Amino acid sequence: MTEAPATTTAPTITTPQAGSGGSDFAQLSRRIAAEGLLDRRPGYYAARIALVLAAFVGGWYALFALGDTWWQLGLAAAMSLVFAQVALLSHDLAHRQVFTRRLPSEIGGRIAANLLMGMSYGWWMNKHTRHHANPNHEERDPDVSPDLVVWSKRQAREAGGLARFIGRRQAYLFVPLLLLEGLNLSFNSFRALRSPTMKRPLLEGVLLVVHFVAYFGLIFAALPAGKAIAFFAVHQALLGVYLGCVFAPNHKGMLMVTPEMKLDFLRRQVLTSRNVRGGAVVDSVMGGLNYQVEHHLFPSMPTPALGRAARITREFCAEQGIPYYEVGLLRSYREIFAHLHRTGEPIRSGE
Repeated sequence: MTEAPATTTAPTITTPQAGSGGSDFAQLSRRIAAEGLLDRRPGYYAARIALVLAAFVGGWYALFALGDTWWQLGLAAAMSLVFAQVALLSHDLAHRQVFTRRLPSEIGGRIAANLLMGMSYGWWMNKHTRHHANPNHEERDPDVSPDLVVWSKRQAREAGGLARFIGRRQAYLFVPLLLLEGLNLSFNSFRALRSPTMKRPLLEGVLLVVHFVAYFGLIFAALPAGKAIAFFAVHQALLGVYLGCVFAPNHKGMLMVTPEMKLDFLRRQVLTSRNVRGGAVVDSVMGGLNYQVEHHLFPSMPTPALGRAARITREFCAEQGIPYYEVGLLRSYREIFAHLHRTGEPIRSGE
């Protein structure tokens, strides 16, 4: 396996040629469509939704069945996994992987995100759409905005305030920061209700309030105050870590796109994305997002089709001389931490 592409400089790539077959992406799309990989998979999603809902309801039942015991913290950890699976399901709904029509996708997405998880579907959808349009772009991708962490040396040189303080030792602080990511998602969800880009702020706000009233009501009804607070802390902390460990390997440590770079759609998506190997277990834990290259190229592709699409895309990229990168899960984390340490160097050296 080759080394990961450079993160701050333009890669050496072949110039895209648009011949009689159309653009490179058009040619790949035809191969993917010919295999039926964009067709809906209603049976798969019916089973997956049923399993996630069963785990969700079962978790709350177990909260009362266990009663007043510190074993509830183990349940809190398990429920963080369930909530993350709800989040991954809302992600698929948002991309219309489950339904082809917008209305059922939005209804399902708001139920999963706002009502069950406590995160604004509208706020996340807006942010995620901008990410897909410009992955790892230093100025346009909100997921690499240098609010707390710097993702390129250019950002490090321009950083100030808290980002500059954290950037010095961000490789060591990244996981501790993820402990707060669950709370951060909820905070930004409520804050976004005032945004003019929010389509249905009243509906989203009501669903969020219902979620948190029910969430805290159930916890404090089942447990004494001390254990209820501990349950909340463990649940939210591990939820943030889990989500971060699912989403970070997808792009972090890959090519950072600057305004000077000119990349066509295919290369923009492939060169900024990392696939993670690992088989059925990793596929389930990461909700199919370990096939990040294919997900970015074909966002509406159902999860079970991504593995086959990866083989086709890998072969096509080899034919076109386009670097296609995939590693194991542990290797992806090593690359992320190495990237974080490397990009913080300008702050540590005083550049």
